[in-house]
Amino acid sequence: MTHVTSDIKAIQKEVVKIISSVTKINKNNLLEVRDLTKLGLDIVDVVDIILKVEKTYHLTIPDEVPVYTVDDFVNYVYTHKQAS
Repeated sequence: MTHVTSDIKAIQKEVVKIISSVTKINKNNLLEVRDLTKLGLDIVDVVDIILKVEKTYHLTIPDEVPVYTVDDFVNYVYTHKQAS
């Protein structure tokens, strides 16, 4: 496993943990469905998730960045964490 893959896996694990703690959705469901809109989350849930991800990774996710899936969060954190 490459360093990139292990970084992405670590971020994914943390993002899933954050989403699960905010929404009480089972972690396995998040890994299977991945699309937050299909899990019935509303805008308040998504904002809470964004705030917690930002705080955890010390970054800002701009309003215009689409974060509708677990992968959206993971990719954003991965690409912007590298720059810091």
